[in-house]
Amino acid sequence: MKPDSGLVCGYPRFAGLLLLTMLAVLGGCRSGGLEREIARQSVQTLYDNAHRAMLRNDFEYSSQLYEALTSRYPFTEQARQARLDLIYLYYRRGDKESATDAADQFLLENPTHPRCDYAWYMKGLIEFERTPYAFERWFGVNMARRPPTTIMTAITAFGTVVQRYPKSEYAHDARRRMIYLRNRMAEYEVNVARYYVKRGAWLAAAQRSQRVLEQYEGAPATRDALEIMMESYERLDLDDLKVNTEKIYALNFPGSQPQPAAGRSWWRFW
Repeated sequence: MKPDSGLVCGYPRFAGLLLLTMLAVLGGCRSGGLEREIARQSVQTLYDNAHRAMLRNDFEYSSQLYEALTSRYPFTEQARQARLDLIYLYYRRGDKESATDAADQFLLENPTHPRCDYAWYMKGLIEFERTPYAFERWFGVNMARRPPTTIMTAITAFGTVVQRYPKSEYAHDARRRMIYLRNRMAEYEVNVARYYVKRGAWLAAAQRSQRVLEQYEGAPATRDALEIMMESYERLDLDDLKVNTEKIYALNFPGSQPQPAAGRSWWRFW
């Protein structure tokens, strides 16, 4: 006897539908179970369980508990700490947009909280890590040739930590990262000046290099900036400016001979 062809053809569709239904039911049960578990917990118990989950790197479960806590008990001290912990959790999960939003919300709602330094530091760290610095270290790629799209945001956040909270445990690292980013900005300006040099735009090259001296005093790229300025003034027949620049160069780099600016590994400072 031949099997019923209609039944055979419909069976895979029926099995797939049944599987999806079962998964939906299981998901609903799991979600409902979590909600009932949360509803039975006090604010302190909820925080303690979320914190323990975070310490064992169960970031998904921990964030669910913290989010429930901030929703159910928004004006408690545990909720304020939970919002700080959520910054870290989102950051560790790779959700940097949510981490930044959480930091901004905390700072907006708690402008005088003693842990504002942490929120500002995390904002800076998130922006700092948006650029693939590992490529610079391991493959020798000079990422400073690209426009510094997020660097100023990171510098502002780190600068807030250093200036407002000089005794913060994050102030030292924030300062070091600021120096690194400041050097990066100076190098970017020099790369733009080199772009003008290649096209014979000597005035634009000199002006861009002058900006490096004015805004990034002490950065390694200032040497390249001075060398570009000397060459630009010579091409423009601006002898007085060239002589003054040579004096500045001699004072800052005694015994050194000006050389064509060429991709020094300034990033090795970090």
